[in-house]
Amino acid sequence: MCLHPRSVDPVPEQTARVAKAAFPKGTIYMTMSDELGAIFEDEDFADLFPRRGQPAMAPWRLALVTIMQFAEGLSDRQAADAVRGRIDWKYALSLELADAGFDASVLSEFRSRLLEGDAERLLFDHLLERFRDMGLVKARGKQRTDSTRILAVVRGLNRLELVGETMRHALNVLATVAPEWLRERVRPEWVKLYARRLDDHRLPKSKEARQGEGEKIGADGHELLKAIYSEDAPSWLRELPAVETLRKVWMQNYFREQDGSVKWRTSEIGIPPSTKFVGSPFDLEARYARKYTTSWVGYRVHLTETCEEGLPNIITDVQTAPGPVADGNATPIIHEALKKKDLLPETQFVDTGYLDAELLAESKQNYGVDLFGPTRPDYKWQARESTGFEAASFTIDWENEVAICPEGKRSLSWTPAIDRQDAKTMKIKFSSKDCMPCPSRDSCIRSVKKYKRRTVTIRRPREHHEALQRARRREETADFKAEYTKRAGIEGTVSRAVRTCEIRRSRYIGLSKTHLHHLLSATSLSFLRVGEWLMGVPRATTRRSPFARLMAGPVAA
Repeated sequence: MCLHPRSVDPVPEQTARVAKAAFPKGTIYMTMSDELGAIFEDEDFADLFPRRGQPAMAPWRLALVTIMQFAEGLSDRQAADAVRGRIDWKYALSLELADAGFDASVLSEFRSRLLEGDAERLLFDHLLERFRDMGLVKARGKQRTDSTRILAVVRGLNRLELVGETMRHALNVLATVAPEWLRERVRPEWVKLYARRLDDHRLPKSKEARQGEGEKIGADGHELLKAIYSEDAPSWLRELPAVETLRKVWMQNYFREQDGSVKWRTSEIGIPPSTKFVGSPFDLEARYARKYTTSWVGYRVHLTETCEEGLPNIITDVQTAPGPVADGNATPIIHEALKKKDLLPETQFVDTGYLDAELLAESKQNYGVDLFGPTRPDYKWQARESTGFEAASFTIDWENEVAICPEGKRSLSWTPAIDRQDAKTMKIKFSSKDCMPCPSRDSCIRSVKKYKRRTVTIRRPREHHEALQRARRREETADFKAEYTKRAGIEGTVSRAVRTCEIRRSRYIGLSKTHLHHLLSATSLSFLRVGEWLMGVPRATTRRSPFARLMAGPVAA
């Protein structure tokens, strides 16, 4: 289909008259149409369409329908029905009341064009720029960031189910593309094991029996892979995604002994980390993740929005990552994305996951962003119990590479190290000759039999250590607690995205399509918020339980 750009049509007279009569106060869609005029134009999408072919439906309309669709959590079919049947939609789309609309498949094709043309951010960035021109978004203001889990559309599988389903998936694909080749090589017992989906209740219960079943499946998969990679097999079989998935899953879950037997991998032998471990043969980018007591298979979305007084909260950045990727890894990515749009904030309210000593220092140095949030506390007993000399009690002389304890003693050694989280640290040790007779020894050393001298661990380099200390001192002030309340609003954004746009579960398979889902959802939320702001709709207040309201109120006489 080709594109012949046309100017945006005005609202037909009959449509406007009926819509105004039906909605005297207007709706969000009508208000946005009146205030913003043509949000998109056909020329914005010219690069996504060929120059020749059957004329395409006006992409500016499809873009607006997509925003309204995600604003209400509608399926493609429901959105197409809304175009045909809802007066306020026809008003926003400049359609005649008798317009029959379009087939629902057009919306899916439009999203595919966005992905294939690397234009998945087009709607989000274009609308954000319009809001910026309206003065609703500005650089060097205040923004806040938070993340939430996203469930993939695939089932969560244990390892035994995973290898069984991977084998079944490969057999089903081969049965479709190379039936005769597969029929000659399949063994009769495979039909009973792989014809149906492998559910856990059909599998052995004991650990030994399950390992044996896993190794049996492993031997079957190895036999199939050997046949596919043999010289007499068609070479194109090796290029099938299902075959490559089978090979990868077998590498991650099995190893071969010297006698050629296939053995089940255990944690002692080595299993890839969750960031690399394939969790489903149907979505290779979904990963198993866990946060506190919650576990899921899927992704994680990071939302960043403005939080200026008197203005609507507009989402400025969306990042989607595999589930086990830590929040802190997204911080520099978010800053780089905001820098490209010249929308870096001066203050960014985040929770502990988004900052550490390195991020505090480098965000300020490289992007001029003050990460405002609670730091990870010092977990050593001296700081935790507030009964001893914590690391902050020591004077650090970086130029001379020495630390001085509260009793005035100088350190003996200064050694760079790496902690369990791969963070750069400096281990500073004092002499046992100074520590053992020290009158304040009990404030530094708890067990004299095990520890005869004090060791202090701090972050390095100096800029990281000092940034962390400044942030910890700021946390202790009353101003910090009052200012940090602004971060709570992002949780409301996440809640609305889950309830309105249904982002908790991905609609699609794969990271790129899931990211498009999140971008379109964020675009819709900002669209709704600006519309509500223009209509004067008050913001919802924080809900509190009856008991909380009772205890917060005045005590009855």
